[in-house]
Amino acid sequence: MSGKETGRMGEKLAAEVLEKNGYTIITRNLHSTHGEVDLVVQDKDYICFVEVKVRQKDSMVSPLESITTAKQRRIILTALLYLRSHPGTLQPRFDVFSIITEGDKVASYEHLKGAFDADGY
Repeated sequence: MSGKETGRMGEKLAAEVLEKNGYTIITRNLHSTHGEVDLVVQDKDYICFVEVKVRQKDSMVSPLESITTAKQRRIILTALLYLRSHPGTLQPRFDVFSIITEGDKVASYEHLKGAFDADGY
């Protein structure tokens, strides 16, 4: 599977799992001049900006560890632009949906709520 195919598979799985758990998908692949957010979803009182990361089981870096502070900054700035153009009462939250694969199969996944915050922005 190519990197793009793996990413699409991960985003599809994350969206399906989140929907099954009561989340509402607002948009996918939100782009800005700063970067991209894979999924924007609603969870009750929260608008969640979700980064989906897929890594092989034997990767040297876990999916969560692969989200550098620079990547977090790009996600936060993209979220801020979205929130400015879509004002509302929902509290923003930054989540990570981590997927571990073994070959072409999903070995495990985890949804980390509030994986990082936007302090200082």
